[in-house]
Amino acid sequence: MTATISAPATVEPRTPWATPRSKNMQTLGVLIVAAAVAGVITFFTGVAGLDGWAVTFFLLSMIVAVARNLRVGSKERTDALMRVVVTAAAITAFAPWLSIFGAVLFKGYAGIRPNFFTQDMRTTVPDDFLEFGGALHAIVGSLLMVLIATAITLPLGILSGVYLTEVRGPLTFLVRFVVQSMSGVPSIVAGLFVYTTYVYSTESFSALAGALSLSVLMLPTVARTAEEVLKLVPEDLRSAGYALGARQWRTAFMVVIPTVRSGLTTAAILGIARVIGETAPLLLTSLSNTTVRFNPVDGPMASLPTYIFGYLQIGTEYAIARAWSASLVLLVIVLGLFTLARRFGGKDKR
Repeated sequence: MTATISAPATVEPRTPWATPRSKNMQTLGVLIVAAAVAGVITFFTGVAGLDGWAVTFFLLSMIVAVARNLRVGSKERTDALMRVVVTAAAITAFAPWLSIFGAVLFKGYAGIRPNFFTQDMRTTVPDDFLEFGGALHAIVGSLLMVLIATAITLPLGILSGVYLTEVRGPLTFLVRFVVQSMSGVPSIVAGLFVYTTYVYSTESFSALAGALSLSVLMLPTVARTAEEVLKLVPEDLRSAGYALGARQWRTAFMVVIPTVRSGLTTAAILGIARVIGETAPLLLTSLSNTTVRFNPVDGPMASLPTYIFGYLQIGTEYAIARAWSASLVLLVIVLGLFTLARRFGGKDKR
């Protein structure tokens, strides 16, 4: 008699936290109904735009979720309610950002023309037609000041992170305390500090003064991000460097830092995105002008934040349109920087 051995049945592994498709469809149905009803209420009652729709949508989602699950068990009711709450809260939190982005996009698009990126305001008044003049001087000024601030801050921030994670000397507590304290300093205070220490003594507003104020705000972001990135390096790599006879500084700069180079790149990009839209410190240090300049110590220099601030203060139709266009350009630059941070923030290639 011959015995036949059948192959063992393969069992599909199941993740206990996976939500069944039917429940996902029910949650989606609740959200669609709440969104539609909230849209009708917003349209006929004059609730404040997209933000008002978000609040109405969230409240209606809760009401519909509770009403649909009154007759089910307590566990099923709680599970269904929490799924709706979490999803609706995420959509509600996203709505104000979408409202801001939509307003900047629709109001700033009208002034985006080729001359906006190729001309300055040297021979154009703020209330002139949008076909004349542009923001080239402000774009160049912002890029120049951010470049100088990055050149000052990046080495200091990385060295601070190395000291806190690798050296761990007697001043570790003081350095960490100062970095954390600087991260909470208002931007206007950084501008006042540079004004009293540099601008007042030299009696000259300049791009260099603006870059110094931006570096004060940029340093905590770079230092703290660099510290957290360097903490991710395994101790085995450090031990391997020491075992080969390398000194601590050599191990830090030839083993540890190259291992997390993408994370340090992310720290630099996040620091740039943190300060590129600051207005208050630049009003006290670099002021503004109407012509393109490349010399950082040759008098006041415009930037996108001060350009926006100044033209909004003028208040005329075309001046406000130019300010909205500059806001859109600044928003796109920041969005691009955060996209680069996400791109370079992945795992390093070994």
